[in-house]
Amino acid sequence: MESPTQTMHMPKLSKIEKIGQLFCPAAFINDTDQEVKAIEKLILDYKVGGLTFFHSRASAATNFEGKKKVIRNEDSSKRLAELITHYQSLSSTPLLISIDAEWGLAMRAENTPQYPYAITLGAIPSKHTELIYNVGKQIGYDLKNIGIHLNLAPVADINTNPNNPVIGYRSFGEHKKQVTDQSLAFYNGLKASGILGCFKHFPGHGDTEVDSHLGLPIITKSKQELYDQELYPFIKAIASGIDSILIGHLAVPSLSKGKSISATLSKEIIQGILRKELGFKGVVISDALNMHSVSKLYPEKGILEWKAFDAGNDILCFAEHVEEGIRTIEKNATDQQIEESVSRIQKLKENTSKETTSDHTLSFEKTASINLDIAKTSLTHYQIDKESFQKFITEDFEAIAIGNTKDCIFFKEIEKFRRFNKITTDISTDFSSTNILIALFPPSIKPMHKFGIVPELLQMITELSKTKNVMLYLFGNPYVLQILPTKHIKNIVLSYQSFDTFQQVAATHFLGVHQAIGISPIQLPI
Repeated sequence: MESPTQTMHMPKLSKIEKIGQLFCPAAFINDTDQEVKAIEKLILDYKVGGLTFFHSRASAATNFEGKKKVIRNEDSSKRLAELITHYQSLSSTPLLISIDAEWGLAMRAENTPQYPYAITLGAIPSKHTELIYNVGKQIGYDLKNIGIHLNLAPVADINTNPNNPVIGYRSFGEHKKQVTDQSLAFYNGLKASGILGCFKHFPGHGDTEVDSHLGLPIITKSKQELYDQELYPFIKAIASGIDSILIGHLAVPSLSKGKSISATLSKEIIQGILRKELGFKGVVISDALNMHSVSKLYPEKGILEWKAFDAGNDILCFAEHVEEGIRTIEKNATDQQIEESVSRIQKLKENTSKETTSDHTLSFEKTASINLDIAKTSLTHYQIDKESFQKFITEDFEAIAIGNTKDCIFFKEIEKFRRFNKITTDISTDFSSTNILIALFPPSIKPMHKFGIVPELLQMITELSKTKNVMLYLFGNPYVLQILPTKHIKNIVLSYQSFDTFQQVAATHFLGVHQAIGISPIQLPI
């Protein structure tokens, strides 16, 4: 039985210690002993208010994607729990521990429960929104079990730009009401488990074509357009009483008096729009200050941290220059600025559960059950033609798995009831049947380099669809449809994830046992 929730009690702090509370530097699960000592120093000497955990210093979050190899650690969750306990034991003020767990701890740690991406949840019909609440709640229990207080999720961006390189599958979709309702369901699920959530990326990162890890996106919409679209989820969330909002690194000139300045550094956007116009009274968190869109602006250490705080951010996430930042803020900030931010942070900390268990076992069984329910309710007919579909039931067919030829559960499940010729050779294979079933597993969830799909495969699909009755099951990001030659494909079914449960449900659909009730969260030209 779980013990009663205990909240963080804050001791009286000096001015320097209060400034330390603003800082939430990055901590890494797979740090060396020397790197752990550097984090210890931040806690002991500078009294930082919290830590945000990432996988390793070679991960995408540190802008090293593609440059350094990320080493797997099969004991990540155990190591994470140990580090949290260790760091908390050193701090005279309880640390606020946060992590990006948009689809569960698996976003940052191996061998931990993974839930479907937001784009998959976006396909769930509104009458089944409680499933999204359940996902948030179970993720919350996973985080709480390991000592984490704050999930930097959900992504409340409305992904209206299909070419978005950084949001895309992380968004619930392109429809503002749906994104809002589902973001709130996820957030409320987290809250029910005793975990804090955070709406991001204000004022809305959905209509961008630049990755803010690398450059500064600029949104040129009018203020009214932004209020009608991008700001809609945040306005509704503020009205519902959410605790925190994370500011994105993107320029929105119509909200910042014509200046092409990152929202994270804009007083007009944070203090003017978010605080005054929208009335948000909770904690404002900066997006990671190591991201290249802002980190390259101020060569002098500590200036970026001061500029972000002066703009209105309470928590400086992934601040890289803690000592210099504290010194610069002490020199420039007013006592009122510091007091107001620290007061909000203390209130947030007091809303968190300090209770963790000594048993850090994660519930994979519960996760599997939730994922099965989501697989059943999200499966979507993107395009369907009953007559050509029927031919797969009454006639012979051949099948090819693209991207998952070794262990395709989808085909194994179908084989239990139907005999067919499974093609596992190269893409130049001649197909003898008129009916071709394709199971497509895109190598990458991200749109870079056409999701990892080579041109030869696209050409094969083009040729097959011109001459054969092709049925396509897509086990991946639905934005893949943008690059696929789908003009002649009459049946396209979206399964969104490659999890075994999703493949099993897709197989029952192909065999006519399960009906697809999902609603595509995006619409792309076919």
